[in-house]
Amino acid sequence: MAAVGRLPGAAAALLLALLCLAGTSAATNVTYDHRALVIDGVRRVLVSGSIHYPRSTPDMWPGLMQKAKDGGLDMVETYVFWDAHEPVRGQYDFEGRNDLVRFVKAAADAGLYVHLRIGPYVCAEWNYGGFPLWLHFIPGIKFRTDNEPFKTEMQRFTEKVVATMKGAGLYASQGGPIILSQIENEYGNIDASYGAPGKSYIRWAAGMAVALDTGVPWVMCQQADAPAPLINTCNGFYCDQFTPSLPSSPKLWTENWSGWFLSFGGAVPYRPTEDLAFAVARFYQRGGTLQNYYMYHGGTNFGRSSGGPFISTSYDYDAPIDEYGLVRQPKWGHLRDVHKAIKMCEPALIATDPSYMSLGQNAEAHVYKTGSLCAAFLANIDNQSDKTVTFNGKAYKLPAWSVSILPDCTNVVLNTAQINSQVASTQMRNLGFSTQASDGSSVEAELASSTWSYAVEPVGITKENAMTKPGLMEQINTTADASDFLWYSTSIVVAGGEPYLNGSQSNLLVNSLGHVLQVFINGKFAVGAGITGPVKLTGPKGALDLSSADWTYQIGLRGEDLHLYNPSEASPEWVSDNSYPTNNPLTWYKSKFTTPAGDDPVAIDFTGMGKGEAWVNGQSIGRYWPTNIAPQSGCVNSCNYRGPYGASKCLKKCGQPSQTLYHVPRSFLQPGSNDIVLFEQFGGDPSKISFTTKQTESVCAHVSEDHPDQIDSWISPQQKLQRSGPALRLECPKEGQVISSIKFASFGTPSGTCGSYSHGECSSSQALAVAQEACVGVSSCSVPVSAKNFGDPCRGVTKSLVVEAACS
Repeated sequence: MAAVGRLPGAAAALLLALLCLAGTSAATNVTYDHRALVIDGVRRVLVSGSIHYPRSTPDMWPGLMQKAKDGGLDMVETYVFWDAHEPVRGQYDFEGRNDLVRFVKAAADAGLYVHLRIGPYVCAEWNYGGFPLWLHFIPGIKFRTDNEPFKTEMQRFTEKVVATMKGAGLYASQGGPIILSQIENEYGNIDASYGAPGKSYIRWAAGMAVALDTGVPWVMCQQADAPAPLINTCNGFYCDQFTPSLPSSPKLWTENWSGWFLSFGGAVPYRPTEDLAFAVARFYQRGGTLQNYYMYHGGTNFGRSSGGPFISTSYDYDAPIDEYGLVRQPKWGHLRDVHKAIKMCEPALIATDPSYMSLGQNAEAHVYKTGSLCAAFLANIDNQSDKTVTFNGKAYKLPAWSVSILPDCTNVVLNTAQINSQVASTQMRNLGFSTQASDGSSVEAELASSTWSYAVEPVGITKENAMTKPGLMEQINTTADASDFLWYSTSIVVAGGEPYLNGSQSNLLVNSLGHVLQVFINGKFAVGAGITGPVKLTGPKGALDLSSADWTYQIGLRGEDLHLYNPSEASPEWVSDNSYPTNNPLTWYKSKFTTPAGDDPVAIDFTGMGKGEAWVNGQSIGRYWPTNIAPQSGCVNSCNYRGPYGASKCLKKCGQPSQTLYHVPRSFLQPGSNDIVLFEQFGGDPSKISFTTKQTESVCAHVSEDHPDQIDSWISPQQKLQRSGPALRLECPKEGQVISSIKFASFGTPSGTCGSYSHGECSSSQALAVAQEACVGVSSCSVPVSAKNFGDPCRGVTKSLVVEAACS
């Protein structure tokens, strides 16, 4: 055997050092100046998007990150959710959907930076704004002000998050992807109510954050007096007119609201793609260098995480990536093109400040020019009229409420109001309810009555730990958010001869918020309401005030204590009969179903149920409430993107349930048989619920002759790949799919939307044949929008090409 030699001590130490260096990434230096963030000495123009890790699943994260990267993002932004990570003081949870380290690494794997918004108050339409409920009960605490108990807890959690990130080497200063952090959140919107202690608190928060030595800049959003070196940033639908409070800070936009959140009882809000693109371009036009979409993927409020008032389980937000993880077209595609156009301008944008030039009433240009670099943005901010303007001696047509981007100060590569990207027509395919038969075979059908077990939740006080107190107690202070439910119970003797009754029928009067409380009299459901003040028994001659009576309180439900939602825990409470009760309040239901085939996203349609919560294989998919109907009025068939957007401007689904479909992530499912448990609060019929999968039915595009060339036809502002004019492009949404048929094609003056197009008076007879020749049998295709390709069916008219295709 040959002898094993040893390296001399110095050589061994050198080898060890080299091995250590080989296992780490190079540190990234992140600073800023008045123009931009500076990464390794280079100013950067950046595009970011919010994705919240608890609102999706770890299995979804890689796909979401890749779609964000493909959509032209440089960075993802997320809040850190204190209540999720520390549900009990000192007991931390960084597993599953709370695995923040894994989430940040998923972003890095896709080549994305990360902005970590620690807060730790986050708002985000999240339960209690992200604060854990135990914080509320610390003696002497006052939230978000110069209060020692609060500052102690806030610093302790912030230090925990920073230490966790440092421990995984995730800050840019360690070679990781985190290049920005945020402390506090929109405090400037409320700090006036705190007075001097609020100002002192903000100074303390800034100093505490900087002292953590993360090696990356910190920001405060909506905080005009953010102390240096923190950067104050803007949130809103538009931030082009925002100016940082310190001349040394760059212009950053932390929340560009891509849509709006949905509330139970409200219509569904959406934001037109053209307006969102306009807001983005205007921000970079007027000196901005980093903007973030809130949200880029909204996701789902699983469990009891949704905040108030009445925030829905869906947090879709009309984001570029929808709740299910699919790209929303044309929003995702058009914004991707906007990002490419802005990136073509980046050398000029980072080199100098913009100069302003008037182009007439409600029209203006901002030009970035230095040396050989020149980029220009031409804007028409009129919300009604198109304009033709002259810039550098050349005429440009500007549609109303739009921005044209000229990376070389000559050629328009994109106009925000002219969409070249494709549209997708999606549908929810109803699968019925695929149940497990007694022999183990799969049965796809509406549920028969024998497929459900049930358990009736007892009405009233049934637990030994119930407590009796005089007067009405506030719910959250009593339950500490351990449950959505708190029983209030009192007893009175009504003999019939009381003077306030005078022999007449009595009424129970509850000062009500509505939709929150259910009243049972002598064990029978009477009415729904919500307690805010006095409870009175009234009659024609007066009233008996019950508010100061002795009330007995019980926190939560018996079924919650028995873990009926967890199918792995057997319980004698379940009844399996040939029939089960329907339309009864306070009823638990349980059944089995088979996993829908394929990989399309899965949802449950809860039509037929009232209000409650649902669990799949023991994991809560959130609260359902399909009986809460949106107002009949306020919606429009087609929302005009021109003019300032607000949360109530563009609404759909008036007079319909706010939400009937509830996302079931594929990772919640297991091969073969699965368990579903419902707790129905108002009363419903579980045989009417069904499973659906979300599928793309068609891909469409509508491109006009006067649109700019496809953005991908440019290599740089000075060099094009081709000069063929505008082109219509289609691409199948799934890998391995090809375009199997052309459902509709028209060149001329077509009208309509994807799935319902029609020919105009001017229409080429060759359109269908040309589209079939170019597209059928391939995964993607490009068709030039030109009369040379189709003939000219109407000379002197600007023509469009519309194609609708199916993929398989």
